[in-house]
Amino acid sequence: MPEVTRELHLASRNAKKIAEMERMLAAHLPGATVRGLDDVEHYPEPVEDEATFAGNALLKARAGAAATGLATVADDSGLCVDALHGMPGVLSARWSGPPKDDARNNRLLLDQLADVPDERRGAHFVCAVAVVLPDGREHVVEGRMDGTVIREVRGEGGFGYDGLFVADVRPGLTTAELSVAEKDAISHRGAALRELAGALDDLLA
Repeated sequence: MPEVTRELHLASRNAKKIAEMERMLAAHLPGATVRGLDDVEHYPEPVEDEATFAGNALLKARAGAAATGLATVADDSGLCVDALHGMPGVLSARWSGPPKDDARNNRLLLDQLADVPDERRGAHFVCAVAVVLPDGREHVVEGRMDGTVIREVRGEGGFGYDGLFVADVRPGLTTAELSVAEKDAISHRGAALRELAGALDDLLA
């Protein structure tokens, strides 16, 4: 297979997210070359105003494919808290307002859940990943990780709300306290990317 058929554009500037996605795509799609937003010619990025993770992922992937002529992968992800009726959801990254700030988002979430008892602090992460090809073909997958929001930030790894989230399958440790390999194995993004990798192999053939 010619190498050019495995060149992908990853529509993100989040360095930690790019590293995470690139690492997992490389593991499941050998030979892929990934170019982030800073590696391609500048183009206008769409406003993420869809009501669903899949809708926002598709917005970004469509814009990237149209602008670069490359198969474009984009994701949208967030934390859905039961006691907040599924919020912050698609607003997770900007929950506390602009500019985006993980620490401020975490503080606001803790304040909003201050009076919620431990047994009602259930939550789940969702990640929708879309790929759009220049010929118009599209594919979207979703991954999910269930768990609980704890009462203080713990751990130095990850990003976003990782320091507040304990996954059901790894009790006792926040996802920010897991090793890279441990988090990849259970995360919402890992699940989505593993599914997407199989589809990409066919789409790029």
